[in-house]
Amino acid sequence: MNIALIIPILLPIIAGVLIQPLKLHDRKKRERYVSTVVIINFVIVVLLAMTAGSEPFTILRLNRVVDITLKIDGMSKLFTCLASLLWVTATFYSFEYMKHEGMDERFYTFFVITIGVLIGIGYAANLPTLYLFYEMMTLITFPLVMHSQTEQSVKAGKKYLTYSFIGATAALGGFFFLNKYCTTFHFVPGGSLDLSKVGNQTTLLQVIVLMTIMGFGCKAGMFPLHAWLPSGHPVAPAPASAVLSGVITKAGVLAIIRVMYYMVGANFIRGTWVQYVLLSLTLYTVFMGSMLAFKEKLFKKRLAYSSVSQVSYVLFGLMTMHPLGFVGALLHMCAHAVIKNILFLSAGAVIYKRHKTYVTELKGIGKEMPITMWCFTIASIALVGIPPTSGFESKWFLAMGALNSDIGIFRYLGPATLLVSAFLTAGYLLSIMSKAFFPGDDYPYDTFKKTEVNAYMTVPMIILTVLAVLMGMFATPLVQFFTQIASGIM
Repeated sequence: MNIALIIPILLPIIAGVLIQPLKLHDRKKRERYVSTVVIINFVIVVLLAMTAGSEPFTILRLNRVVDITLKIDGMSKLFTCLASLLWVTATFYSFEYMKHEGMDERFYTFFVITIGVLIGIGYAANLPTLYLFYEMMTLITFPLVMHSQTEQSVKAGKKYLTYSFIGATAALGGFFFLNKYCTTFHFVPGGSLDLSKVGNQTTLLQVIVLMTIMGFGCKAGMFPLHAWLPSGHPVAPAPASAVLSGVITKAGVLAIIRVMYYMVGANFIRGTWVQYVLLSLTLYTVFMGSMLAFKEKLFKKRLAYSSVSQVSYVLFGLMTMHPLGFVGALLHMCAHAVIKNILFLSAGAVIYKRHKTYVTELKGIGKEMPITMWCFTIASIALVGIPPTSGFESKWFLAMGALNSDIGIFRYLGPATLLVSAFLTAGYLLSIMSKAFFPGDDYPYDTFKKTEVNAYMTVPMIILTVLAVLMGMFATPLVQFFTQIASGIM
């Protein structure tokens, strides 16, 4: 039994709960405590990904059908390693940034617990375990959104909670119905749907599957349950915004993958009206998010709308139900997680040091904060999809997946929409870079002062920026790994 799988779940949860009882009022002691926890957890997660077997470990058996069980597979390794790595970088960044926000002990309590809950989602071996940790994630991240306790942040927190519970309720309905038609709640590559039980209830089950996917799609920011993202990001502290966009949205993606490919199976959805509805929703979300980001003037809100668009790139790849599209989806899942962390951390650095919150105020900021804005620029180039960055590699596979799929007009509408979105992405991100480094003749070149943030904030951004490029230049190992996952479920 893989009893060790419970360690990276319990370690940060217990450590987070103990932060306030231990009364770590001294900032240095608190930073050493938190950094030690997240680093050790990251090392454990990586070691488990390299050495753990595929045997499940049951924590609790509620009845003969429902049990809380952990298991590691390819998707688990991807999600947990990605989440743990990004948590380490966001944690070190937060040590400086939270001086600007205050109320550190409360922030780190929920911030540290969250990574344990996310690891639980990654290791979930069945739908009950996934749903349990998924709901916990909503409750634990809710205080991060409303951390500042301003009227705006409290309103955004309530919106986040409302949308999350609507999505979770839809997913819960699917939970009960799938129990009737699937042979097991446990995730089985290719699905565990028993068609003999479906009988003449195919249409009903298709509606239930659609409802379940849309419910989990709330966390992934898919229309129509996307509105919490642009409300929550501008008010949350930058480290929380980074992981909300880079990691929390991917928990929604992982839940959708588990339902589509490990519960009902791709063959039940492929070629049906459900697939075409989901393809339509994802492409509409891609275009809508890009347009709203292009029009938005608030810096972090523009990045939030960008996440609405870009995460639906991932969902579109999944909905093609083609191996190339699936590989492209996982590549973009990784690329977006890293890139969007860079963008939000860069925005946070500008807000922390220069108190600029609107894109119209960023004229010349590249002269004042060159390291921050170079990281922002390279990440923007990667998100647009310019080679040799990670965004190019993922979008190439997404386009190839669509063109090689039997999805009717979406074979061409999909790549066309992604191309239009890429141009819009260039418009709303590279325009910031242009004004930041080329402010024009009226900029006071003789009097400006460099006000770069310190190493706590710049080093995480630099590490992630290098990673965003290297993932594109040396993508072959990832492509091979994701192809292996795809071959087992299609």
